[in-house]
Amino acid sequence: MGSGNLSSITEFILVGLTNHRKTQILLFMVILIIYSLTLMGNLVIITLVRTDSSLCTPMYFFLLHLSVLEICYVTSSMPQMLAHLLSGHGAISFNRCMVQMYVIICLGSVECFLLAAMAYDRYLAICHPLLYAIAMSRRCQVQLASASWASGFFLASINGYFTLRLPFCGPNRINHFFCDMPVMIKLACADVRETELSITVVASLIIVVPFLAILISYMLILSSVIQMQSAAGWHKAFSTCASHLTVVILFYGILIITYLSSGSEASPDHDKGLAVFYIVVTPLLNPIIYTLRNKDIHGAVSRMLHGWGFKQER
Repeated sequence: MGSGNLSSITEFILVGLTNHRKTQILLFMVILIIYSLTLMGNLVIITLVRTDSSLCTPMYFFLLHLSVLEICYVTSSMPQMLAHLLSGHGAISFNRCMVQMYVIICLGSVECFLLAAMAYDRYLAICHPLLYAIAMSRRCQVQLASASWASGFFLASINGYFTLRLPFCGPNRINHFFCDMPVMIKLACADVRETELSITVVASLIIVVPFLAILISYMLILSSVIQMQSAAGWHKAFSTCASHLTVVILFYGILIITYLSSGSEASPDHDKGLAVFYIVVTPLLNPIIYTLRNKDIHGAVSRMLHGWGFKQER
């Protein structure tokens, strides 16, 4: 194993969500709709931020990166899931499976750091409004976004390396609908205890460090909000943070339950249910959460529609 991967398996079989043919077709239609809506919602956000000058702020700069990330994230797994549901067969080559696993863990890691950068942005906006424009300059925005992408890919690559060097020569049936790292490790024909320990340490670093940054940011925000005397200040602070905080709770809640509890005796169906939520549902909810009560986005949409020739009726 030290001289390279000794795997003899050429393909894996993804069991998927169900073997019932009618249910597969129904799931295909539902997931196709969700995938289309997810792409549409995030593409709308990207288009608005890129074209509307009123959205050229740090908050929307990071939101643009999050939307790009979500599109890449769902595209790394959902088209394959749709193809398998339509064909009724979940065969995937060894190389494609490993690439998918690596891409998913990298993008998930990037989202951890990106959410932390967004929390820091909210902290500066609320706690240091007079210095905000200087502290969160364009250069700082680019540095934070670049650091989020680089840190996510670097740390996830460590876990990818530990997994890729394992030999796979036994069972090739994966009781999942995508190549998930914890499930893949269980199929290795070698002692994986040291590998699991190493991966857990790195994964905990990826999860805990950004989470602590988010937690500290919101503790400072809460302390600042408590000192505010006006109800208007409370409302502004809440409206500024509500969307991001909701996304953080959804993302980290599922992530912590899934990966930090991966050593428990949870059933495969339970694991797949959680995976459906963070692979399929959460990327759809994120653009909805950020745009549902966002007056800046609503105004940008109105201006875009007006520019296309649509006039708002009174």
